[in-house]
Amino acid sequence: MRRTEIVERGRGPVLVLIPGLQGRWEWMEPAVEALARHFRVVTFTLAGDWGSRRPFDPARGFDTFVEQVADALPRPGSPPAVLCGVSYGGLIALRAAARHASQVSHLVLASALPPDYEPDARYRFYRRAPVLLLPIFVIDSAWRVAPEIRRALPSAGERIRFSVAQALRVLRAPAWPRHMRRRMELLAGESFEADAARIRMPTLVISGEPGLDRTLPVAHTQRYLDFIPEAQYVVLERTGHLGTVTRPTAFAGIVHRFTAQTAARTSAAGGRIA
Repeated sequence: MRRTEIVERGRGPVLVLIPGLQGRWEWMEPAVEALARHFRVVTFTLAGDWGSRRPFDPARGFDTFVEQVADALPRPGSPPAVLCGVSYGGLIALRAAARHASQVSHLVLASALPPDYEPDARYRFYRRAPVLLLPIFVIDSAWRVAPEIRRALPSAGERIRFSVAQALRVLRAPAWPRHMRRRMELLAGESFEADAARIRMPTLVISGEPGLDRTLPVAHTQRYLDFIPEAQYVVLERTGHLGTVTRPTAFAGIVHRFTAQTAARTSAAGGRIA
């Protein structure tokens, strides 16, 4: 019996989508709907937040989230799933893919924190008082993503519609600052290099443009190409860190083409990756 509240959209091959640091799948709803045109999208809220139906287990630590992925993956013996992690969710996807390789056909890492990630000065500032500093965090985040939104959505009408819709999603599914701080602090006791070394399935690394991702430097996500040399890399143009929601159709198209093309090559090679 699944212990996590699972959300499903669409039909086709299964794609498990893991949210970022804020933990709420609702923030990625544009990506969910776009991916659902090609896949049966399975997603969830990270443990500990309202809506996940699963408490965070301090004894399990970071692996609490990995076990949520195991709940969402097809059962052994079923066709394997595409596993896609966004930002912080990339590290969850990485470890889940390493541990449950037989249930994962493809790994997609979108603007993901790298295996050797270390929190920066910005995080160290906000972690001191995450609730009290929340207004400053919101203003700072809006300033950081403003150039990306202007590039991804050229017209004022598009930007207004996106901003209103995303604000409503955030209000409907608010993130908890203390939970976000706890998730970041979990990384201090973890090492993901060994997980990356175990990846054998086709892997796609996606980032925005270097000048537009002002949340996580693109060079950080590109580090996956050092840890997983066979990985493919694609830039989602006119985006930064929010490409999954500012340009969801383009994002979904990239993921769909990657999975279709690698599946075709594997089939042509008689089950081996060509």
